[in-house]
Amino acid sequence: MKKFVAFAGFSLLAVGAFAQTNLQVFYDFGDDRKHVTSTLEMFKADDWGSTFFFVDYDYADKDTRDLKTYGARGSYFEIARALNFWQDSNLGALSAHIEFNAGVGFGSRNWLFGAEYFLHNDDFSNTFTFELMYKTFKGSESHLPLQFTFVWGMQNIFGVEGLKFSGFADIWGEDHNAWADQDKCESSLTFISEPQLWYNVGQLFNCPNFNVGCEVELSNNFAMYKGFKCNPCLGVKWDF
Repeated sequence: MKKFVAFAGFSLLAVGAFAQTNLQVFYDFGDDRKHVTSTLEMFKADDWGSTFFFVDYDYADKDTRDLKTYGARGSYFEIARALNFWQDSNLGALSAHIEFNAGVGFGSRNWLFGAEYFLHNDDFSNTFTFELMYKTFKGSESHLPLQFTFVWGMQNIFGVEGLKFSGFADIWGEDHNAWADQDKCESSLTFISEPQLWYNVGQLFNCPNFNVGCEVELSNNFAMYKGFKCNPCLGVKWDF
């Protein structure tokens, strides 16, 4: 599942009244994946802060994990709101944060409440956001109900125009009801990160909306799977 990959963490400091929507389509080469995932993202800033959401769909072209399901197999949704009424003050980089996520095939739905801090260079070509949130659990539990989130974006890396490195990393504690490969409940530290590399290939033929790229999903004790997993993906992105 894609999560917070492009615009989360931007503030009015960086983008003013800027809004952005994009559609990503990836093929996942993971051992138990081998399917297509689409992600629709939207970010918009306003006078009170900013809103970010995305919706994922997985598409199965064959029966995987004996689910007997073809076509759209699963979905995940996340929406986050940053509140910042003091952007012109010395604390303008600090925002309040509220977030909700849930999905089909996920064991819980969650509300998160906390704060985010936004860092950037002079021209905002490199950005970094740190978030610390209290995480509620509905459908599962946690002895450490906190989540740390890191979001980054780097434009024109290595001096290559149109080459972008972006992504996120989430860390939280969760009491897993059972692992997919064994009937065993455990408390564990859960980690997921999805670094992406995009190249704006469309700029070469007067179509700057079109990007090609890759993603690697790195996770540990995530989505009912115990231990570390690495799922590489290739995809395209259209910026609206």
